[in-house]
Amino acid sequence: MSTALQTDRYELTMVDAAIGSGTHDRECVFEVLARRLPDSRRYGVVAGTGRLLTLIENFRFGDTELAWLRENAVVRSETIDWLADYKFRGSISGYREGEIFFPGSPIFVVEGSFAEAVLLETLTLSVLNYDSAVASAAARMVSAASGRPLVEMGSRRTGESSAIAAARAAFIVGFGATSNLEAGRSWGIPTRGTAAHSFTLLHDSEEEAFQAQVDALGSSTTLLVDTYDIAAGVALAVKVAGTALGAVRIDSGDLPVQVAAVRAQLDSLGAGNTRITVTNDLDEYTIAALRAAPVDSFGVGTSVVTGSGQPASGMVFKLVTHRDSAGEWVSVAKKSAAKATVGGRKFPFRSLDHAGVAYRETISVDAPPAASPTERSLHTTLVAAGATDQRYTGIEGTALAREHHASAVAELPDEAFRLGRGEPAIPTVYT
Repeated sequence: MSTALQTDRYELTMVDAAIGSGTHDRECVFEVLARRLPDSRRYGVVAGTGRLLTLIENFRFGDTELAWLRENAVVRSETIDWLADYKFRGSISGYREGEIFFPGSPIFVVEGSFAEAVLLETLTLSVLNYDSAVASAAARMVSAASGRPLVEMGSRRTGESSAIAAARAAFIVGFGATSNLEAGRSWGIPTRGTAAHSFTLLHDSEEEAFQAQVDALGSSTTLLVDTYDIAAGVALAVKVAGTALGAVRIDSGDLPVQVAAVRAQLDSLGAGNTRITVTNDLDEYTIAALRAAPVDSFGVGTSVVTGSGQPASGMVFKLVTHRDSAGEWVSVAKKSAAKATVGGRKFPFRSLDHAGVAYRETISVDAPPAASPTERSLHTTLVAAGATDQRYTGIEGTALAREHHASAVAELPDEAFRLGRGEPAIPTVYT
């Protein structure tokens, strides 16, 4: 399925004008970066790369797309002919998916002719801005949960396609499962889910609803106990499922108080191994507030799919160098107030101390620094001469991103995990 029209009109009109001026074939380097992190964030997480690489492979103009452009007079006929043969044949390097980023980090670098590279701007930003926002928020929830499992369950709080992307991004940073079946099928994410309040309300009594669920799913299921009265619901849940009941779910109330009361009640009923999961409009702050409570797992919806109040990462796609009419490389940068960029090809490295803890991000401009055993290069080749490295795509690429994130986040200093306002966890230095 073509992704060629998942872009803004001005990408095509720029190509149209560049073809007219004869500059469309100039070699260029574009990079994606975030100028700053959202308030209170100490780091960001790169996500969406594996999805994006496949979308770029499908960025082709077929007869249907070309006919629509022609009928709507978007570009001239000469450009229509050029687009008919379009395929990205350049190269892409960048931070691996799951990697940590900071202000100015050149996380995705596109090299090719102006025309073939600039066409990818909107699609690239659409994917990386959203997926990275979700991953960055979800990573904070994972650290706040202190090792307790989290399930992503925000499908009903975002668009149908965004729901799948969000589930994938959350999984990469440590969520253990999703409620979304398409995300499970497409990306190999474990799926979870049992019943909503409507199932209880459907039956003539709460006890009948619990019995129907246990008959279908077994005593290891999770019973939702707060449709009516929580204490009564817990008592009925254990009565129906026995002390082998898998878990109870609480979706309302003063959670620290309710969880403590439910834990005590379960223990008094002999259900000491029955777990407690909570799902009441959670975010990283409410999860952190429950650290001392006997919660066994969390289900997070709205906050994770909306980036916990930051639904985009503020990433931009900027031209940093190109060949001029004489064939020489020219460094270019935007100088606008509050929107300035740094020109030139970038080579980023992360500096680690003797204990393997990151203390600086170094970005060398125009030439890579000398190799050092205490510095980790952050760029890897994702696309070479139009050929995508398939290791980073599909279900296998998603699993690889999850694995890489675990090692990357382990390098961060302790202050990176504070939820209050503060500076990025490590400084970025240009050389």
